[in-house]
Amino acid sequence: MKLFRLLFSGELYALGLRDLRAHKLRSLLTALGVIFGVGAVICMLSIGEGASAEQLESIRLLGSRNIIIRSVPPQQTQQASQANTNKQTYGVKRRDLERIEELPFVERVVNMREVAGTVTRGSHKLEGAVLGTTANFFDVVHVLVERGRPLAPLDEQLAQKVCVIGANVADALFEYEDPLGQTVHVVTRANGPTPYTVVGVLGSLVTAGSPAKGAGRRDMNREVFIPLATADRRYGDIQYRQSSGAREIKEVEVSDVYVNVDSEENVIGVSQMVARLMEYGRQSQDYAITVPLELLLQAERDKKIWQIVLGSIAGISLLVGGIGIMNIMLASVTERTREIGIRRALGAKRRHITAQFLVETVMLSVSGGVIGILVGIGLARLVTLMASWETIVPWWGVALSFLVSVVVGISFGLYPARAAAALDPIEALRYE
Repeated sequence: MKLFRLLFSGELYALGLRDLRAHKLRSLLTALGVIFGVGAVICMLSIGEGASAEQLESIRLLGSRNIIIRSVPPQQTQQASQANTNKQTYGVKRRDLERIEELPFVERVVNMREVAGTVTRGSHKLEGAVLGTTANFFDVVHVLVERGRPLAPLDEQLAQKVCVIGANVADALFEYEDPLGQTVHVVTRANGPTPYTVVGVLGSLVTAGSPAKGAGRRDMNREVFIPLATADRRYGDIQYRQSSGAREIKEVEVSDVYVNVDSEENVIGVSQMVARLMEYGRQSQDYAITVPLELLLQAERDKKIWQIVLGSIAGISLLVGGIGIMNIMLASVTERTREIGIRRALGAKRRHITAQFLVETVMLSVSGGVIGILVGIGLARLVTLMASWETIVPWWGVALSFLVSVVVGISFGLYPARAAAALDPIEALRYE
C-alpha cells in the first residue's frame, strides 16, 4: 500500500524524468519496442477494421430480412451451350413466385427480369444490365434515389417507358449533363433501340455487392431499372444475344427474386422453406439462393477471428518491447549500484528504491505507448492515401494498446525494480 502511494508522488516522477533525460538516446531506444508494438497493433487493426466494414456494409445493403433467389444456367445447360445449342430455358418461374408468396412470415416478394445488356445515348454506349422491376424494389433493397424519383405504381399500371439509372450509367452516358428528363435507348437484338426517359438517378453505391465481393453478385451502379409491366409487354421472356460469332437465345421468366421476411428471427426458417419449395418439380438446379443474414453473421465471426489474429501477431512486438525495457533497466541497476547504496545509507527504504525504478519503467512504456498510438494512426492514414484502402481506427484498439503498454511497463519493470531494492547497502557502497 505504501509502495502504491509512492507511485503517485510528483517528486518521484520529476526524479525519474531527470534520470531519463540524462540518457536520451538510451531512453528512446528502450521505448522503440513499445512504440513499434503499439503502432503495429493500431495500424493492423485499422486495416482489418476497414476491410471488414466494407464487406459488412455490402451485405447490409442487400437487406438482413431479405432472401435473394437468382436464376442461373444449370451445369448441363452450360455444357449444351458450348455445343452450340440455340436455346436455353431455365431459372425461376412465375409459378414459383405464387408459391413463395403463400409462405408464412413473407411480407413482400419483389421480382426482376433482365431484358437487355446495352444502353446508348448518342455516341455513348454502356454494357450493363436493364432490368424490369416493381416500384417497391428500392424499399426492399434499401437503396435511395439521389436525384429525381423512383419508379411509381402508376408507371407499372401504364407500362410507361421511364427508367431509373445507376451512378456509373449516368457518368458514362451524360458526363457533365443532368440526366433527369433526358432519353436513353435500351438496345436489344429483337426490338432494336427503344427510348426511355430518365426519371431518377441512384447514388454511387461503392459497396453495392459487386461480383468481386461475392455478396449480391450485382453492381447497381451499372444497371438501368424500368417498370416490370413495360419489360413484360415489350420484351417477353426470350432474349437474343450475339457473342463471338455465336447466337445465344435464353428464355428466363424471372431473373431475380427478393423475398422480404417480416423479422430477422424468421429469415433462416423461411430460407429453408424457400429452398425446399424451389427443389420441387426440378430435374436440375437452375437457381441460386443467397441469404444476406447468414453472410452477415459469418462475416462478423470472421471479423472477430481476424481481429484476434492481427492483435496477437502485433502483440508479440509489445512483448519484445517489454523484454527490451527489462534488459535495459537491469543494466541500469548495475550501472547505478553505488547510487542505490548511497540512497539506502541516507535512509531510503526498499520501497523507495522499488518505486524509483518502477516509475522510470512506467514513464518509458507510457510515453512509448502515446507515441505508438500516433505512429499507428499515421500509418493507417498513410495506407489510405497510398493504397486507396479504407482504414478505420477502432477506439477500443487504441485504448487496449495503451493499456497493454502500461501493463507491459509495470510487469517487465517490477523485476529490475525489486532487484535494485534487494541490493545490500554495504556491498552497493563498495561497488566500483
